[in-house]
Amino acid sequence: MSPLKGANGSERDISRLLRRAGLRVTPQRTLLLEIIRESEEHLDADEIYRLARNRHPRISLSTVYRTLSLLKDMGLVRELDFDQDHRHYELCDSGEYKHYHLYCLDCGKIIEFESPLVTELAEQLAQEHDFEITDCRVTVAGYCSRCRSGSGSES
Repeated sequence: MSPLKGANGSERDISRLLRRAGLRVTPQRTLLLEIIRESEEHLDADEIYRLARNRHPRISLSTVYRTLSLLKDMGLVRELDFDQDHRHYELCDSGEYKHYHLYCLDCGKIIEFESPLVTELAEQLAQEHDFEITDCRVTVAGYCSRCRSGSGSES
């Protein structure tokens, strides 16, 4: 998990992260990184925009999309595709691949998990093929226990 994930990451940490990536520290960049950091969910751009507007009503949706694209290009956030019509975002794990995702095809619930087996496999593949792995994404799709029991969607 990113050192910025959760409530412990401060605005100063975010500023340092932006500067290290060669970016100016702007209120919009800081705000979006804070929102992603504080979230317990994997937010999409519209959800990030809604939360950003609660704090800064003048921010535009196009600013959110442009900023997310820049943060993604600079390796600060990761864009996740769960075969939906939109993307989700999370903070990057400092260039390391440490967690993966279970995705419920019914309600859309996303569960992060860690697996030393996946990490070992990636390291083995890198060594066997003389390959530098910079990212490893594993998404396992299926149905959560709530959806399997017929309790309905929990979007």
